[in-house]
Amino acid sequence: MNRSASASLVVVIALLFSAAVEARLYRYTDEHGQTVISNTVPARASVRGYEVIDSKGRVVQTIDAAPTQQELDARAAKEERKRAQAQQQMEDTKLLKRFSSPDDAVRAMHRKLQELKSLNRLKRGNITVLSSQLDDERSRAANLERSGRDIPDSTLEKIDRLQGQINDIEKEISAQNNEIETVRERFEADIKRLEKLTDKPRTLPLEPEAGTPEK
Repeated sequence: MNRSASASLVVVIALLFSAAVEARLYRYTDEHGQTVISNTVPARASVRGYEVIDSKGRVVQTIDAAPTQQELDARAAKEERKRAQAQQQMEDTKLLKRFSSPDDAVRAMHRKLQELKSLNRLKRGNITVLSSQLDDERSRAANLERSGRDIPDSTLEKIDRLQGQINDIEKEISAQNNEIETVRERFEADIKRLEKLTDKPRTLPLEPEAGTPEK
């Protein structure tokens, strides 16, 4: 390598070294509030934020302070509010597609509740039939006992089966009664929301009209 090339290489290395040194200059505030310029930033100081500066003191980059827990909580709360607002807007859009007015929702509620109550009446009718059969079997078994005769296993099994069927239907009715209340609460919430969204009060009663069969 000739002398000229060697000199050029030295200059390049010097420039690179100078740039590297400049890139490592940081300005930060220490725990005593004093401004410090250094080629490193202590971990405790970095959380307060710092600046990257060149050899002339010009700011190359600013690193913000790490957010406090209070700030993090505030950000999370803001994001949750935005998420909730977006979710509410989506639900409102769906609601307005289903019903054009609060009264539309009231009528739909009456139809749904009447449907569920009608199913309950059918189930209670089934219980009446099964209970009649159960009474007959129990009466037959009692007559056999009074006459000193053994009750056939088939009769005992039928009594157990009938009682089990009655119990199952009663559980279904109880579950459906809970569903009726859930449906009512959901519709009433939708009706209130529709009143706000459409700026129209409902004119129909929430309870079915007089004369409508109840459960």
